[in-house]
Amino acid sequence: MRSTTYGKGLPGLALATIVTLGAALALTFFYAPLDANQGFLQKIFYVHVPLAIVALCGFVFAAVMAIMYLRTGDRKWDMRSYVAIHMSLIFGIGGLISGSIWAKASWGHWWVWQEPTLVSYLIVLLLFCTYQPLRFSIEDPERQSLYASVFAIVAGAFVPLNFLAVRLATEYVHPRVLNLEGGNLPGPMKLTFYVALIGFVLLFVTLWKYEMAAKDARAQVRRLRRTLLGDDAGRPYGRSAAPL
Repeated sequence: MRSTTYGKGLPGLALATIVTLGAALALTFFYAPLDANQGFLQKIFYVHVPLAIVALCGFVFAAVMAIMYLRTGDRKWDMRSYVAIHMSLIFGIGGLISGSIWAKASWGHWWVWQEPTLVSYLIVLLLFCTYQPLRFSIEDPERQSLYASVFAIVAGAFVPLNFLAVRLATEYVHPRVLNLEGGNLPGPMKLTFYVALIGFVLLFVTLWKYEMAAKDARAQVRRLRRTLLGDDAGRPYGRSAAPL
């Protein structure tokens, strides 16, 4: 059995993730100043915004992996895209929950439908929530990978287009603390935010590599079983199976 490549460097990456997130936590509570308007409540910003950014970037990353699958036909790219969407949905739901908590405490409402940033984020999240039902409604492995990749590309292209459309909107309820020029955050807040963002990026990569390593190991076991027991043993794809 060949050794998996996804597990290489995983312990070091996990350690770097723990250290960075620990530093972000310490900076959040002991270094970043209290917001003049929201006070301690504003500190949820260092969780909510990185989660949302990483989730959206993860969807785009999945689309890039899907393009690679269509170009090469190599199933490893399809698996990478699948896992990236899976992880992005987890991060995206975390961003949605933390944002709703922040909104309730700050605005008195769990949700504000008039805010384009919130609505557009929800649309993207719901769009990708249909990825797995679509994928596993197709039993044929080749068609499953093909249609899932096309969906991932189209939905992934919607993310930057949606971002630009929201940025062109003239009315906002959602605070605009970040922009292309660096935003209006004070220095300590900006440092804390960037450390937290790096920490959540590392967390995403760590979890992605861990799941990839697990799936790759299962695929090797199934290939070995097919070799020992025959071609019909351990079918890697199916209606309710993730890509392996």
